[in-house]
Amino acid sequence: MKAMVLTGIRQMEMKEWPDPMITKDTDVLLKLEAVGVCGSDIHYYSTGKIGSQVVQFPYPVGHESGGTVVKVGDAVTAVKSGDRVAIEPAISCGHCDQCLEGRPNTCRNIKFLGCPGQIDGCLSEYIVMPEECCFLIPDHMSFAEAAISEPLAIGVYAVKQSIPIKGAKVGILGFGPIGMSVLLPAKAYGADTFYVTDKIDDRLNLAREVGASWTGNPDKIDVAEAINKEEKMQLDVVFECCGQQDAIDNALEILKPGGRLMLIGIPEVDNLCFKMDLMRRKEITVVNVRRQIHCVQEALDLIADGRVDVSKMTTHNYSFKDTKAAFDLVEGYQDGVMKAMINF
Repeated sequence: MKAMVLTGIRQMEMKEWPDPMITKDTDVLLKLEAVGVCGSDIHYYSTGKIGSQVVQFPYPVGHESGGTVVKVGDAVTAVKSGDRVAIEPAISCGHCDQCLEGRPNTCRNIKFLGCPGQIDGCLSEYIVMPEECCFLIPDHMSFAEAAISEPLAIGVYAVKQSIPIKGAKVGILGFGPIGMSVLLPAKAYGADTFYVTDKIDDRLNLAREVGASWTGNPDKIDVAEAINKEEKMQLDVVFECCGQQDAIDNALEILKPGGRLMLIGIPEVDNLCFKMDLMRRKEITVVNVRRQIHCVQEALDLIADGRVDVSKMTTHNYSFKDTKAAFDLVEGYQDGVMKAMINF
């Protein structure tokens, strides 16, 4: 088969790649139909690593995907040939201490699509995944929407891990796909007010279109001062979605005493810091969000039922052969990009 693989820093080529094979009776062979370009893919593209996870070139990345079932193992009952599915990229072992404690997202033996040292990504014509990673989608749902269910599930999980969200005053710092994936379910679940920041004005315009009450660009204004002027009692919860030091600093300034800070963004640096005097005096709770737990179906249901509209998330579409152009666009934050989608 053909796969689009990283061959070096900011280098990518279409190569012949070994065909994936069904080796277990619970395996499913899938033909890829759409793959979303994620910020973590861009980290590997531009730096060759995320923390200790270092790419060994050549390597195919990609993990947000939707596809068609081609063939199934003998024990598979949930899907059949021809079914349209969303693909959960994480394969947990099911028997380590973390899995048994209901934490498959921190499985000791986890394998994740497009994660160096684990398994190849889905920027290829076919992949094999276990049955439990394949989620049926209705006929009216596009493969692009199926792919977006992956970041949306992270947003759903982050909202559920935060606070009782109904009526809450919410900050979202960084309005890329993850920031949008937080806002949409939080809005569907009844949050009251959204304060959204980003350094790209096109993204702020989109934030207002999908429900932001207030938006601000931290390169142009003091967002903490502006938000605190609007909300004298400050915010109940802040979702940090960009992995930036200045966003963490702003979060502590705008959270109310007893507020909760949700860390979702992936930093490019190894260390970030907190203003401990402010965080301690306010007794801020900090929660680190690691992917998601059992939220894929909930994300798909939100899309299918129309409670969440993800149609505005995909701003650019590319063919499989033009994947490198998509990566260059997203890396450079060009043309107001939110999500670039690769269509097979």
